[in-house]
Amino acid sequence: MPNHLGESTSPYLIQHAANPVDWFPWGKEAFDEAHRRDVPVMVSVGYSSCHWCHVMALESFSDPEVAEVINANVVSVKVDREEHPEVDAALMQVTLAMTGQGGWPNTVFLTPQGKPFFAGTYFPPVRRGGLPGFVELVEALGGAWRERRDEVVSSAEAIVEHLRPVGKAPDVARPIAGELIDAVGTDYDIVHGGFGGPTKFPNATLIDALLVKGDPTSLDMAQNTCEHLVRGGIFDHVGGGFHRYSTDSQWVVPHFEKMLYDNVLLLGTMARCWRRTADHDPDRRDLYSHAARRTVGWLNREMRLPNGLYAAGLDADSDDAAGHTREGIYYLWNQDVITDALGSDEAEWLRPLVHLEPLDDDGLGTLQLRGRVEWERVNADMDILLDARGRRSAPARDEKAVTAWNAMLVDGLVEAGMILREWSWVQQARDVADSLWTAHWNDGELLRTSFHDRPGTSAVCEDYAWIGLSFAGLAGATGESVWLQRAVDIVDQAVTRFSAADGSFLDAEDSPLLTVPAHTLTDDACPSPTAVMVMALRRVGLMAERADFVERADRASAALLPVVAATPRFAGWGLADFLIADEARRGLKPAGIVIADTTDEPGDLAAAAWRMAPAGSAIMRRVDGGADFGTWFYGRTPRDGQPTCWVCRGTVCFEPVSDYLDLKEPLWRRV
Repeated sequence: MPNHLGESTSPYLIQHAANPVDWFPWGKEAFDEAHRRDVPVMVSVGYSSCHWCHVMALESFSDPEVAEVINANVVSVKVDREEHPEVDAALMQVTLAMTGQGGWPNTVFLTPQGKPFFAGTYFPPVRRGGLPGFVELVEALGGAWRERRDEVVSSAEAIVEHLRPVGKAPDVARPIAGELIDAVGTDYDIVHGGFGGPTKFPNATLIDALLVKGDPTSLDMAQNTCEHLVRGGIFDHVGGGFHRYSTDSQWVVPHFEKMLYDNVLLLGTMARCWRRTADHDPDRRDLYSHAARRTVGWLNREMRLPNGLYAAGLDADSDDAAGHTREGIYYLWNQDVITDALGSDEAEWLRPLVHLEPLDDDGLGTLQLRGRVEWERVNADMDILLDARGRRSAPARDEKAVTAWNAMLVDGLVEAGMILREWSWVQQARDVADSLWTAHWNDGELLRTSFHDRPGTSAVCEDYAWIGLSFAGLAGATGESVWLQRAVDIVDQAVTRFSAADGSFLDAEDSPLLTVPAHTLTDDACPSPTAVMVMALRRVGLMAERADFVERADRASAALLPVVAATPRFAGWGLADFLIADEARRGLKPAGIVIADTTDEPGDLAAAAWRMAPAGSAIMRRVDGGADFGTWFYGRTPRDGQPTCWVCRGTVCFEPVSDYLDLKEPLWRRV
């Protein structure tokens, strides 16, 4: 039976277009069909790079006998969580509330009115390992709808009521910054870095928060975590880039999918960690800059699309030499394979520096860096191994372009490029921003996705927020005011479209199909939409001299405070905003920094400003007499033919400086 997914702009949905399950995409048509047939709606949420999504698709959705049961009992809807994060967020709330745990594939059963009454994640086709079989589950739920409908409807009403938003955010006492950092520290792995375990995520947003103050406790947690991330098997030492998460506490065995958002967030985090690390600790600095450079290399080699945007992710699975699909096989090595590629002498030299952790009987495993690294030689060896790996069967790529994630890339390239003095990265960020604006700004409406130049779904809050944040940062780095004006317009729209009653921001505009609100205040792999909006409002508000944006950021930050106070580990950027405000109250306010440059390429003064500016600052380069940054550029031109920097913090402005060695005083004096 042909289903309804063939015209989708989601590679994940297209993967299911040949299933015997009569899939519908998310939308009114599916619910109308459920009303017509008087059956429940089954929503299956996943994404292209999800290993267990592929397993369930192979076991159940590709089986005609299983599909026959599904088609007889429910209307089936397949959702790409990357296309519809608001649907994913709403239904994940349901699954977490009903089962206490979440994940993908996420499987939720709804009434034809869209009210949830059952939820779970992966189910095998037949009963196995304590999990009910999917066939018996669908038959049981279909039977319950036909025979005990009153119970099902009552249960659904109770779930919706339980998840209904409360309106005004609860009042909480303002926490003490040190206590929040101590609370984060209770989950910290002092030996291997990172938080929680044994399944451990990089948690870039939390590391960003720990880098705000620079005190020894929080700085040690951030630096140690970043060091173990770069040394561990979660980092692809051969090709660059980070895998999704580690299945163990020591970062040895990753879940092998690679996502754009993880890598571009960690690109900025590694640069920020580099700038917070003293120059008398060059080994750690080299680790962080190495990770950033290899990650940019991977992005440009494997993730760039023909239109200049970047793909969403790479699968965890690929085929081995025998044609069997195995998770992670593309990234695994043993000593014999390394020796074949490098020769025996070089392989022996490399052996103690790049530790091999065997995971199976063939000795295949991940590589990890040990000890002090001779970077030039190690990188040369990794390049040879990369060439050898290129002859393997590569994982599939999700070629959908997502607005928020490409904007994250713009932000990460600007931050890392200015801090590490890789000016070509800033130029690359401008190219990505150009491509993003051309492809995804469509007659006054922002798109969330595109696929092979075909427009996809409409943008949600995080797309607007990341455009605002990243375009403003790009404007500051290049001195091109067009990016700031676009940021202002986008943030203005976001405030109008997504404002919530409690002062925070909804994940997406209201949808009649969602009976559970999509309103995420905690961070996941990415910062919450509200947290990004706070950062965007502050940066754009400072640069564009929009006091209303700053006031709106304060309201949203107050709405995040209960989450920050209760679970700081899961509200990294909300915690970062709180700590930036705490530093401001102690006299170290974020700065507005203007650099009147004499050349197109930034020099020592600009690099020093990006490296030393307090968190939350806005840095603006004036190049060739450029204007249109409000009053920031009035009267600010190079002195004596030299690049000149002005620093203002709050209502205090300092004397201009032309020597980067003199910048620390105005940037770090508490006033």
